[in-house]
Amino acid sequence: MKIRILLAAFALVAALPVLVAGAGAADAPKLPSGPHPMVQDVPADPMPREIVDDVKRTRNYADQPPLIPHAIRDYQLDLNVNKCLTCHDRKNSEGAQAPMISITHFQDRDGQALGAVSPRRYFCTQCHVPQTDARPITGNMFKDIDTVLRGKEGGK
Repeated sequence: MKIRILLAAFALVAALPVLVAGAGAADAPKLPSGPHPMVQDVPADPMPREIVDDVKRTRNYADQPPLIPHAIRDYQLDLNVNKCLTCHDRKNSEGAQAPMISITHFQDRDGQALGAVSPRRYFCTQCHVPQTDARPITGNMFKDIDTVLRGKEGGK
């Protein structure tokens, strides 16, 4: 059944030029002339600037990973090197005056403590993101929990 419908659709598509040609010129669909918009060269928007003020941002919900308040461009982050750990690892954080990574990063999936960063928490930018001054692509009606709770208290 499905094959018959598919073959009928292919036959219809194949017959379309004949059907359009058979119709009068006034009935033919108007196709855009010139290059198709998909192949036009359009200049890219400028890259948004990174916010690198080193100001710690308030989290919007309890388990939100902290945002990265500094530039990380050209940081090596691969199987061999994790530049983030240069400052944020347990043994380096005091000297660098950087916040130590969470104790949860030293646990395996079963919650067992490890002596080093868990492999599943090694690639920091899976969860932690730098900030930019980019305009939102779409509107956002997100409200953090404090705003939601204030709204309910005000409604009582």
